Amino acid sequence: MARELARLGASVTVLARDAVALEQVLADLDRTHGAKHDLIAVDMLDTAGLQSKVHAHIAATGPCHILVNNTGGPPPGLAHTAPIAAYEQAFRLHLLAYQALVTEVVPGMKAQGRGRIINVISTSVKAPLHNLGVSNTIRGAVAQWAKTLANELGPAGITVNNVLPGATATERLAAIIRNKAAGAGSEEAVTEEMLREIPLRRFARPEEIAYAVAFLAGPSGAYINGINLPVDGGRTPSL
Repeated sequence: MARELARLGASVTVLARDAVALEQVLADLDRTHGAKHDLIAVDMLDTAGLQSKVHAHIAATGPCHILVNNTGGPPPGLAHTAPIAAYEQAFRLHLLAYQALVTEVVPGMKAQGRGRIINVISTSVKAPLHNLGVSNTIRGAVAQWAKTLANELGPAGITVNNVLPGATATERLAAIIRNKAAGAGSEEAVTEEMLREIPLRRFARPEEIAYAVAFLAGPSGAYINGINLPVDGGRTPSL
């Protein structure tokens, strides 16, 4: 997503807790798309620290026009056996962190009369996914929060939308396949079973999620507001 937005001309600030990884991404962006990008190294579980660092960054560099919220999902497990702490952490890592970011970027967006807020969440907001109880719960909360923001911020020229990725060919998906195969069967068998659930019979490429984000962030998505956009090859069983 950072690469695609930079390719389209955006000055990108990447944010995560791993400063070393961020430096590598920043070097790639600067090398490929010019040295106009930046980073913020902060743990999104640290709500106050997150808000403070983003506030200082905006004060130093100017308003943010596009905010992409994209946080790793909670660990798998059943909803009814999940400890309270798992729900508390997911709530802080997703909803509270996103609210902290919105609190900092929206004033500048309002002053400019435009803005885009895009949340990368999950197809589970349309149909809950098996063995992802905490994730299903918090993703649904984020989707409702986003729809509420879309209604509130639309009059200010700010759109709020959600991108819902399906199974995407990343290291996380490879780890999921390995874990499932360790329980029973081979990685090939697990992969085939997962592919049978997808009408296009393939996993998404990471850049295909980025294309959806870029579409909503750009002029072509200017009149799209408050929607959930599945990018899942048709896997989601509902409209």
